[in-house]
Amino acid sequence: MLPEFNVFDVPVNGLRVRARQAGSGAPLLLLHGHPQSHAMWHRVAPALAQRFHVVLMDLRGYGDSDRPPSDAQHANYSKRAMAQDALELMRHLGHRQFQVLAHDRGARVAHRLALDHPRAVQRMLLLDIAPTLAMYAQTNEAFAKAYWHWFFLVQPPPLPEALIESDPVRYLRSVMGKRFAGLAAFAPEALAEYERCIAIDGSARGICEDYRASATIDLEHDRADLQSKLSQPLRVLWGQQGAVGQCFDVLALWRERAAAVSGQALDCGHYIAEEAPQPLLAEALAFFHT
Repeated sequence: MLPEFNVFDVPVNGLRVRARQAGSGAPLLLLHGHPQSHAMWHRVAPALAQRFHVVLMDLRGYGDSDRPPSDAQHANYSKRAMAQDALELMRHLGHRQFQVLAHDRGARVAHRLALDHPRAVQRMLLLDIAPTLAMYAQTNEAFAKAYWHWFFLVQPPPLPEALIESDPVRYLRSVMGKRFAGLAAFAPEALAEYERCIAIDGSARGICEDYRASATIDLEHDRADLQSKLSQPLRVLWGQQGAVGQCFDVLALWRERAAAVSGQALDCGHYIAEEAPQPLLAEALAFFHT
């Protein structure tokens, strides 16, 4: 997939991450969500590369990036650690400043990246999330049912890992296929790529540790930054048919965390880049600086 994009591995932050790049111009980093990889951008990245130097990366624990071991504090999978991965990748490519387009888990990494490194991140477009701390604090019955995996994956090891590893493809299809658009939203070659990656040894651990970190150390970091607002222009989009927009006031919650926020719902579900690529491209091209 994405034949226009050169693939390469980079040593960052004590591990190896898989990345791809194409295009020229202002640097734009794209970060994927769970349980996917950088392949989720295949319907928008080529068009973006006509205007920007587009960099795709697999988050640690996902895709073809390394899956570091667990630790008692889940620090190896904190969004702070993942954000440092992204920062070091962009510096490796010679970019001290860049813009970010991110979805789901990647958007949580982007939020932390902008908080920890405000001079590096110029503008951000985040897809289908509200701030992590607010989502946990305001969880209701509807959200818990729709996002059951949030509460399954944070359970102590080895049970979640063992259940995923018993049939990783079934887990992936259960998570992705039960949302608004079902599995029909995904190109067969993209779905095959997600299935390949989740079957790689260590993927279940990486996924679980990502979510355990979000429910523990990431919340500690977020609480410590409650008085700090993002200074960068922030655009947020969410799926009108998805649980995030139905369960939370997305714009209001982001206005508590950022100084300059705009956004709207798109007529799709959670997987915006694959369900509504043309509206997303229009938004991105209007928001990002070339």
